[in-house]
Amino acid sequence: MKRTMLGRAPTTSMITGSIAVAFVLEMLPWGGFPAPDFLALILVFWNIFQPRRVGIALAWLLGLLMDVHAGSLLGQHALAYSILSYGAIALHRRLLWYSLTGQALQLLPLFFLAKVIVVLVHLFFSGIGPTWTFFVSPLLTAALWLPMTIGILNRLNRPQSSTAAIGR
Repeated sequence: MKRTMLGRAPTTSMITGSIAVAFVLEMLPWGGFPAPDFLALILVFWNIFQPRRVGIALAWLLGLLMDVHAGSLLGQHALAYSILSYGAIALHRRLLWYSLTGQALQLLPLFFLAKVIVVLVHLFFSGIGPTWTFFVSPLLTAALWLPMTIGILNRLNRPQSSTAAIGR
């Protein structure tokens, strides 16, 4: 018996919409405040729960878009998101056996790895090292795993229409 947490399969528009919302949140100016990596968070979520629909190629493409948006070296976010997606896909069967808090703790090293890749590429080409926000951003990303996962899973597990809920 296959163990799943999804009540129904997500639609393509739901996956696309959630990625678009994450991309817009990444574009917001945070004013120097350490912000979680929303795009990495949603990519890991869909890589774990729908690994055949959201894969490494999409992560690479979204990473290139982030590089263009950030004005950074073309490919640094693409490399980080590709490796992050590979790690999430490689761990997706094991992660589903943990509670959501356990999943967040298991994913924390992946979020740190993605941040380390971006920082190392930036350091290699610019010579500017990381600030204290380097350590805070992956922690915030992992901390958002629980509410974000609960929100999406609740949306997928509720009835599709109000008439289905009352049995008509």
